[in-house]
Amino acid sequence: MELILALAIGVLTGSGVWLLLRPRTFQVIMGLSLLSYAVNLFIFSMGRLGLAIDKEPVLQPGVPQDLAHYADPMPQALTLTAIVIGFAMTALFLVVLLASRGMAGTDHVDGTRAKDAQEML
Repeated sequence: MELILALAIGVLTGSGVWLLLRPRTFQVIMGLSLLSYAVNLFIFSMGRLGLAIDKEPVLQPGVPQDLAHYADPMPQALTLTAIVIGFAMTALFLVVLLASRGMAGTDHVDGTRAKDAQEML
């Protein structure tokens, strides 16, 4: 299972970096989204490092109150926060993309393709 998770994180990271290097703005936004998904998976997987599966998620009477007997809730809370922030960031970037494309007439990152296309006509 660890190998599948590591491969998924690696594929998401590699795809995200590849999309970040593309010239179109939408591809850059999708690359940032894939990178954020990879980071979320990585943070979420760290919550189980050194902890066994089937541990109690909340305090129980009669069980010692240390991390050897409970699941760590911090990575889950960080991942949930990162998902919400990532969704808001993606929505904001899409609005900026639409505004930029409307003003510049192109969705290339550097904006030079529209000028080249106009010169050819």
